Amino acid sequence: MTTTPLPKSACEDGGSRPERATRAGGLLPADPVLRLATVLTAVNSLGNGLYFPLGVLYFTRIVGLEATSVGLGMTVAGLVGVAAGVPAGRAADRWGARRVGSLLWGGTGIATASYVLVGSYAAFLVAVICATGLQMASRGVQGALYAEVLAPATRVEARAYLRMVTNVGMGVGGALGAVALQVDTRGAYLTVIVLNALSFAGPALLLPRLPLAPHARERAVPAAGAADGAAAVDRWRAVRDLPFLTVTVLNAVLVVQYTLAEVGLPLWIVQRTTAPRWTAALLMIVNCVLVALLQVRVARRASHVTTAVRAMGWSGLLLAAACAVYALSAGLSPVWAVLSLTAGAVVQVFAEVLSAAGGWTLGYELADARAHGVYQGVFGTGASAGMMAGPALVTVTAIAHGAFGWAVLGGVFALAGLCVAPAVRWARRDGAWRGEPA
Repeated sequence: MTTTPLPKSACEDGGSRPERATRAGGLLPADPVLRLATVLTAVNSLGNGLYFPLGVLYFTRIVGLEATSVGLGMTVAGLVGVAAGVPAGRAADRWGARRVGSLLWGGTGIATASYVLVGSYAAFLVAVICATGLQMASRGVQGALYAEVLAPATRVEARAYLRMVTNVGMGVGGALGAVALQVDTRGAYLTVIVLNALSFAGPALLLPRLPLAPHARERAVPAAGAADGAAAVDRWRAVRDLPFLTVTVLNAVLVVQYTLAEVGLPLWIVQRTTAPRWTAALLMIVNCVLVALLQVRVARRASHVTTAVRAMGWSGLLLAAACAVYALSAGLSPVWAVLSLTAGAVVQVFAEVLSAAGGWTLGYELADARAHGVYQGVFGTGASAGMMAGPALVTVTAIAHGAFGWAVLGGVFALAGLCVAPAVRWARRDGAWRGEPA
């Protein structure tokens, strides 16, 4: 973390508000760096949305692999991706996030394109491990990339804007992917795979064109010429930074919420409620629309440590409330079950946008700015681990034990959110080695 005081425009002093990163210039942001990042994000999320509805079906229906074998292979690939996050971040610190990110995105595109050649389980394993591992490794590098090319005062808001773009792109891509799913031919599946591969390969070529922000250029000059400045930085400190690791783990617990919509709620709706099956799709639409409307606004109010901690605390409490509302849907009539589930989904959206904004801010502000690659790799690895553990946690609590399970899950969320404040105080007390005031 730098020694420069955080801007108080959105804080308590009533000073001048910093320029907003997302101030419109037509359909795209006025900031040229964010504008290019928006185009790259839109292209990639559109391709991912195309592939998302039919990826598993391609390997089972077209290639002919067993569903359980495909699931196992994807789990192994996810574990490889989690393990690759920190080394990828270290590489970003050494060779630059733009260069490493470009290589990871390009490699993901090539590995994704290789899906069209898969004809055996061994080939599937090689392809899916490479594609998933490279894509997951790039998440922490993306965090370091944003730290290099976006101004500190606006990067959380910018990330919120890019998340909105991602949701829109995924939604549009998912609708188009549903068309290919309805056609249900080998040619349709292969076309989608190739388009998804290009959505990685194309932006990878443009990524190096993102210019470094002034603060990143200033750090790069002594790092290139002065050995003493470079030697003073412990590039692996993040993996031993216990306060930062604690915040990372708490954020990972809150990240489990994403698997509620993807895994938990569909199973809950089918097994425990009288709500029609299409309710799961309705809840996904509600989530995408509200996140797109709210994320940027919420990020503006959680862009420094104090408000980020508050956002994380409220997120945990709101997730506990959402779990309680979901539990109430069991045993209700179909109409009331749908209404209860929708109400819970709305509450969860507020929790989601709060935890996302708070997590971005803490991930940056509690890190050593001289080693953002490793720090963002650690933080991204924690989030990926939370996503991987989520389905199992939701299944053994809410799905297996009903209302009691929802109560346990809600309690875990609430506790994680409330524990963020003391963890952040610990991190800030321990921040002298970053050059911060004690």
